[in-house]
Amino acid sequence: MHDDNDHHHHEHAHDHGHHHDNHYSDMQARVKALETVLTEKGLIDPGAIDAIVDTYQTKVGPRNGARVVAKAWSDPGFAEWLKRDATAAISSLGYTGRQGEHMRAVFNTDETHNLVVCTLCSCYPWSVLGLPPVWYKAPAYRSRAVIDPRGVLAEFGVTLPEGQKIRVWDSTAELRYLVIPQRPEGTEGWSEERLADLVSRDAMIGAGLAAVPGAAS
Repeated sequence: MHDDNDHHHHEHAHDHGHHHDNHYSDMQARVKALETVLTEKGLIDPGAIDAIVDTYQTKVGPRNGARVVAKAWSDPGFAEWLKRDATAAISSLGYTGRQGEHMRAVFNTDETHNLVVCTLCSCYPWSVLGLPPVWYKAPAYRSRAVIDPRGVLAEFGVTLPEGQKIRVWDSTAELRYLVIPQRPEGTEGWSEERLADLVSRDAMIGAGLAAVPGAAS
């Protein structure tokens, strides 16, 4: 079974130096140095930066996305809207992108499992998933998710049926993806709030599955 890869051209500028393993530590050092200089000059408020980080790390986290998934599981009309125009459907819940990027929702089925990657940098739907995980930015993930998605999933503890193909979606600054995992069995009649507890960040990237009832963390 061949795995499908949907590669979308990145029209925005990418720093191809990202392929060096020391890029992240170098970039973090540069950002910290710039922050220090700007703070000393009174141009930025460190508290404002902390507030932004806290918003995406703890207040947003993956909870927005989990609510989108739970609503799609519970409301067929919303699920159809999500398929047609994910940007509008997600915005209707009050979640909008930082830079006005468009969203596309891709639905896992018995036939197809979806996996999201950004091959040239780390484009990511912050508004629904919060801060990206470190591994999402790593060169190893960005390259291997395309070359060997089944092997990558196995390393995340996800073993798919042999006949289920994997479709890889390449995010850009203009278009970002949200994976809608399959709804676990045994959740009939559950509230959206309870369903959302089964949805992890990894499941919405495609690197995981929704938790089975009784096994959610």
